[in-house]
Amino acid sequence: MAEQSEKQSEVRLAVEQAVAQAIQAQLPKLQSKISQQVLDALPAPAPETVAPAASDSGALVQAVSSIHAGSTQKEILRALLDAGSGYCARIALFVVKSGAASGWQSRGFGDEEAVKDFALDLNAGPVAHTYQNRTATPGNIAEMGGRFVEQFGRPANEQVLVLPLALKDKVAALVYADGGDAGKLDPDALELLVIATSAWLEVTSLRKQVAAREDGAPMARVEPSAAPVQTVSSFSDPFAAHAPKHVPTAESEPAAEVVEAPAAYASTAAAPAAATDPLAGLSAEDADMHRKAQRFARLLVDEIKLYNQAKVAEGRRHKDLYDRLKEDIDKSRGTFQKRYGNTAAASGDYFHHELLRSLAEDDISIMGSNFRH
Repeated sequence: MAEQSEKQSEVRLAVEQAVAQAIQAQLPKLQSKISQQVLDALPAPAPETVAPAASDSGALVQAVSSIHAGSTQKEILRALLDAGSGYCARIALFVVKSGAASGWQSRGFGDEEAVKDFALDLNAGPVAHTYQNRTATPGNIAEMGGRFVEQFGRPANEQVLVLPLALKDKVAALVYADGGDAGKLDPDALELLVIATSAWLEVTSLRKQVAAREDGAPMARVEPSAAPVQTVSSFSDPFAAHAPKHVPTAESEPAAEVVEAPAAYASTAAAPAAATDPLAGLSAEDADMHRKAQRFARLLVDEIKLYNQAKVAEGRRHKDLYDRLKEDIDKSRGTFQKRYGNTAAASGDYFHHELLRSLAEDDISIMGSNFRH
């Protein structure tokens, strides 16, 4: 019995050894097979997605900076076309004058003068909508009219964009853009560049008029005429040398024109001299310093209003204007103090008075509880 049990133990040991050797030999194959079965049982991986590229805000900042580097209207408008050509294949500027829109310069049409003297149809779909509503309008090339298509051809995707270059609430020029053969057209970037151009043109116009006042030049030029005076935009024409045949000549105009002064200065330019000059008791030098300080204060506040129109409207409505514009106001106040704080004009406190007059509309409560003198 004991002998039989011993034999069974020997057999079991031999079997275990044989099985262990067989498993050891088959283990790599077995591991590979099990791994493959597990992989086959897993759900298929989702296709790899590529995150959309972030908009190149740095390039846009550089484009706006190139526009703001211009010191004359021609430089600014040329910079707009150069910068805009980075966000579309073809871009052109048409100046609106005497009820007509005439081509000035372009990029991507073959040469800069390709659109010169071309009369844009102000009744064409997107052109009419842009001109009447002062808003960027997309459209189809066919809506631009047969003459336009025949002259300049069609972009590959047929899509176009017309944008308003507005000055003092009037459309001074229209900007046309399309994607050309490549279909490259970024409406948002183009609209930003046109808005930046409009704002910068107004700022440079204000600065030049203030400088003219400081030099003793008149703010407005009025041509004597028995006919009623027609007021036009203060946008001094950068296209003076460009007089297309289809635009009426000055001789055919029914009324004389006057270059309108900015709103902040209109009353000063048009009003008769005050019966009593508050600066009459000062020396000529001190009186001149006071006048320059007052004009500089108006310029600073005008710039705040120009760049923060939405905030100004909201601040007036909620009577917290200073809180919304604190950074701009404090910075401009510092600029004014640096220039006139140690002069005879310091006693006039012109920047403070201009804030109340122009921003708060003579209601100090609109500035809010945090406004300081």
